[in-house]
Amino acid sequence: MQGAINVNDIRKLARRRLPRAVFDALEGGAGDEVSLRRNRAAFDRIEFRPRPLADVAKRDLSTTVFGEQLSMPILLAPTGAGRLARSSAEIAVARAAARADVVYMQSTVGAFTLEEIAACSTGKLWYQLYLPPDRQEVKNLVSRIAAAGYRAIAVTIDTPVLGNRERDARNRLLARPPHPKVLLQGASRPVWATDFVRGRVEARRPGRPGRPVQQSLDQTRTSIKTSSDCVTWEDIELVRSLWDGPLLVKGLMRGDECDRLVELGVDGVVVSNHGGRQLDGVPATIDVLPEIVDAAARRLAVLLDGGVRRGTDVAKALALGATAVLVGRPYLYGLAAGGEDGVLRVIEVLREELDRTMALLGAATVADLDRSLVSGARVPGAPSPSER
Repeated sequence: MQGAINVNDIRKLARRRLPRAVFDALEGGAGDEVSLRRNRAAFDRIEFRPRPLADVAKRDLSTTVFGEQLSMPILLAPTGAGRLARSSAEIAVARAAARADVVYMQSTVGAFTLEEIAACSTGKLWYQLYLPPDRQEVKNLVSRIAAAGYRAIAVTIDTPVLGNRERDARNRLLARPPHPKVLLQGASRPVWATDFVRGRVEARRPGRPGRPVQQSLDQTRTSIKTSSDCVTWEDIELVRSLWDGPLLVKGLMRGDECDRLVELGVDGVVVSNHGGRQLDGVPATIDVLPEIVDAAARRLAVLLDGGVRRGTDVAKALALGATAVLVGRPYLYGLAAGGEDGVLRVIEVLREELDRTMALLGAATVADLDRSLVSGARVPGAPSPSER
């Protein structure tokens, strides 16, 4: 694992360890995967304009979000496929995040309960919330989140139904009983299969500390399906009335909704197209980021996820106004390839790359990253290439 020098190296290790159907579940997007590809292509289009005469002998990657200092502006995003990558799932991710002093946003859908994650972690935890269908349950869930010590809640708003994830359909990953093709693929990866079976055995042990809640991909889909069909403005208002800490909305892709979010008391947004896994054909998140940053006008913290694979990507997002970024697939690669240590390696690779990028750009601090350092981004009001 230490020989892996970038996220793509770790991705290759994960691909070798995982059955094809499982790797596709982590890697794939919706429909023709247009938005999935756009998330990456948009970062590649943006160019740097460095300030080489700046004093960058000492660099500081720390930043402040909601009044709390973070070691760097990279957070671990909520994902629901950790159990498929490694039986330790969110436990390993939370521990790695604590070791690296970065925020981990725990998903509602996972292999372990929110209390189990909190009990095993000494780090900073945020919680991603899918609203339960019974709004009477929201109060109890928010109370549990607060009692467990989570510091912020992010309500996901882009899953009224699940996206059309065709790789999973083609691979018959969700078939019950398991499709023979999936069983054969699992048998071809004995290390993964042994870990997966061990995790299921551990899940059945009553009273075991940190006992996982069984959660396969089909159960993940069912969990989201049986949550609220849609999230409305009234739901955001409800959660705001129940939660005293920082409140974010995850899944925003347009700036004209910022004013009302501010009126409702929302503290931040995550610019997200769900990693290209929901509605195919939407823009890359980095392309709509400047619009939302401008509309938020410093009234909201604006975070971004989708397509981040390098420290250079982080720097581009920060230069365009993001408060911080979230990464999902990269740490899932690390989890699959090396468990807790694999997740930690991904975090450290991104930290090293961001530090090097800032030095070469002429930015000694995160605050020094601004739009003057990039070109090629889609900025609101700027002429399109055909108009120049």
